[in-house]
Amino acid sequence: MTETDTQAELKSKLLDAALPHVTFDGWSQETFRAACRDAGIEPSVARVLCPRGPIDLALAYHERGDAEMERRLALEDLPTLRLRDRIATAILYRIEAIDDKEAVRRGSALFALPGNAGDGARAIWGTADKIWNALGDNTDDVNWYTKRASLAGVYSATVLYWLGDESENCERTWEFLHSRVDDVMNLERVRAQVTGNPLMKLIFAGPNWLASQIRPPRKQDDGFPGSWTDETGKPE
Repeated sequence: MTETDTQAELKSKLLDAALPHVTFDGWSQETFRAACRDAGIEPSVARVLCPRGPIDLALAYHERGDAEMERRLALEDLPTLRLRDRIATAILYRIEAIDDKEAVRRGSALFALPGNAGDGARAIWGTADKIWNALGDNTDDVNWYTKRASLAGVYSATVLYWLGDESENCERTWEFLHSRVDDVMNLERVRAQVTGNPLMKLIFAGPNWLASQIRPPRKQDDGFPGSWTDETGKPE
């Protein structure tokens, strides 16, 4: 370790050193200690980089995959594709960014634990948010949440299918992915037809008004999941 290493570089070095051990020991304290040793990083320094040890390393691995997906999407001419193809391409790139299937399998087990489930859910939600942002989503109402919730479900289901897929070039996974995306698109089409019906508009006038007051989270919201606006459109 040199004095010129930045925290990001050190964390990346620590993650690289951890991955060979994850196959055998999972995202565990044993892996974290071995990563410190192999990377030549003092445990006290590593704890500054990853206060929760292996959990933070597992999240760093997930974020690395997100970054690679965003890099590839930035090179694509996305507006020329249909929405369903843009979504499928983004999820495909996110899965292809995974260079260690066992690391994801072990991570799934880690974040399935009750104490870590919140971190796992936030990581998947974050991936869905990055995808929609890359696709140019500009919704400013409750649909901001429903889009990300739907996509998070598609992404997580596809990853779980992929973990058990032994087909050539993961062809079954891509078929599964396109099927799930089609399901979501069909659901959105049905929802649009229902909400466009005058009688349904009358029946759901109250709930629709309430939903229209919900806004996506903003920096000034201090981490809250959404904001409420007053009649002038300003946050209350």
